[in-house]
Amino acid sequence: MIQLRPREIITPRPSMSLSVPEGMSPVEFFNSAANLKNLAEENGLLRTPEDLLMYRKLIGHSTEFDTSIILDTSRRILDPLGRPVRRDQLSRQQKKVWSKMTTILMEYMLEKYPDPKKHLVLCGEASLDSTWPLNKPGVPSIRMIHNHFMVFPVADLKAAKNADASNPNLTDSGHNTLFLRHLSDAYHEFLDVLDLQLLKFLPSEDCALELTGFPQGLPSWELVGGAEKLNDQYFWYEFEQVLRGFLDFYRTFFSLVATGDERIPKEANFPNQVADVLLGNNQFLRVARDLREQVIQDPQFANEIRWRPAYKQILYRDDKGRLIVTISQNSVGNAITELLGIVVNRVEDNKVYGKREPALVGRLLEARQRLIDANLGEPISAPCWPNGEFVDCRKT
Repeated sequence: MIQLRPREIITPRPSMSLSVPEGMSPVEFFNSAANLKNLAEENGLLRTPEDLLMYRKLIGHSTEFDTSIILDTSRRILDPLGRPVRRDQLSRQQKKVWSKMTTILMEYMLEKYPDPKKHLVLCGEASLDSTWPLNKPGVPSIRMIHNHFMVFPVADLKAAKNADASNPNLTDSGHNTLFLRHLSDAYHEFLDVLDLQLLKFLPSEDCALELTGFPQGLPSWELVGGAEKLNDQYFWYEFEQVLRGFLDFYRTFFSLVATGDERIPKEANFPNQVADVLLGNNQFLRVARDLREQVIQDPQFANEIRWRPAYKQILYRDDKGRLIVTISQNSVGNAITELLGIVVNRVEDNKVYGKREPALVGRLLEARQRLIDANLGEPISAPCWPNGEFVDCRKT
């Protein structure tokens, strides 16, 4: 059994130049259309005709490689609750380009960092649902589907101190722990019956990282055939099937918590599975009813519940060099890296970040060029790369 040793790494970040208008909280401002406009202008790398925006994560997780793609609908849809937040809400063309961009960036990272013993490579697709409270910490991509691409040197992870294993973010604020300790069998049984050809179901302990022992208890699949299959459209179909199965599980469970009624969600993708595996499972019903009582009695706990489906679906390379897919509930505060047992402490340090920034931006521009070569979008000339090369835009 792999020993649980989550790690906490220190990542330098630059100081922020943005000023929050008087009377607004930082979170309110960071989720405004004005800030999203600033994000594109100051750190944007590329925009597609579908409004998929690739940008540099200024307050990121890693200074080795760190970029995100979001569906930036802030200019078209001003109501934050009306924006697409999940893959299944994208148009066919948006999903096609989204998958292609993900493939190209994953291929770049795997080619740039070929040794799994030296670098951890991952990307995480996430949604923040429409019931996410505005008074909670968040990121500018809130209420938009986004994908985060990262690389961590394994040497840095080895040198990092052990994180607090009781950190609630390592357990999705208690919800992953709920699934792991009380619903693991039902969760795995429900998703195990998906008819997948390219994704092979694995025990989570078989693909857990040696350094951290994570992911823990989450259903996981190996992409049979490896990186070559990222270009197979059927892989992306199966990737979405995993999400659809997760959505059914999530909706059924939290609908039962919310109403107490045993019913199949109207939008269920696998209604027969819901009826047989979930609603026919006494443990599933009992846990939902216990949680329902806790929500009624505990207002603080109730405020942490995401009543609408919010997820993190990650694709990472494990220690054996395999590409692994897993999916988890997305709760307030937890980050994509924490599904792999990596807690990132981002500390303002202009000097250290400044030393690493030229190489980081250089790699981001290399990756961007591949998207340009694939004719997927137009480059953005941000202040730190006005002509496609890094310049120190923070010098005064």
